[in-house]
Amino acid sequence: MTDFAGRTVLVTGASGGIGGATVRKLAARGAKVIASGRDAASLEPLAAETGAVAVPFDLTSEESIAAALADLDLWGVVNCGGFGGEIATPQDTDIAVFDKVMSINARGALLVTKYAARTMIRLGQGGSIVNVSSQASLVALSGHVSYGSSKAALDNITRVSALELGRYGIRVNSVNPTVVMTEMSAFYWGRPEIGVPFLEQMPLHRWATEDDIAGPIAFLLSDDAAMITGVSLPIDGGYTSR
Repeated sequence: MTDFAGRTVLVTGASGGIGGATVRKLAARGAKVIASGRDAASLEPLAAETGAVAVPFDLTSEESIAAALADLDLWGVVNCGGFGGEIATPQDTDIAVFDKVMSINARGALLVTKYAARTMIRLGQGGSIVNVSSQASLVALSGHVSYGSSKAALDNITRVSALELGRYGIRVNSVNPTVVMTEMSAFYWGRPEIGVPFLEQMPLHRWATEDDIAGPIAFLLSDDAAMITGVSLPIDGGYTSR
């Protein structure tokens, strides 16, 4: 089953590029999409375009997450909300930035899983959760000590959640994308001395697009992946196969 008719799916980070592409793909396949971000204004254009329901909440606040999810009957979740933090070495990192990255990327996703899973268990219809992790959790990337650590934590949250929730028919997986050349990432990866040697090491020799990530997310969320749980799927043009 590749369509999501009759299924309600929450997508966090929906105002971002990957999140927005995922909302569009799921809505096109019949899902009732709950689009979440930090504020309602950033979600309004996407909601108007796709018919998604905007439900803003703060990923750093357990109270905000619990209140937002309390009345939602969810079948699926895409944890796409995230924060890039800084480019810094371990010896230069700002620990306050590290704490914020961990709070949003790992703790926030765990809290969404905590409250979404309660609803999914109550409904008794199984379901699927996909966490948007990163290539930075699988290999060491210069300057990514905070971001990579947060995504490595998210991969472990994925595995443990898959173990614990499988008995309820709930699958949990991660996707681990390479760089999507957005405006946010261009400040670092767009530098020739950074981006050129990186792409030379990648078998496909190109940056990912937002749709390159949204497609595998939809697959793992769907019944076509009914026997897949607990995996971290690289979407990295073959970089981690080297």
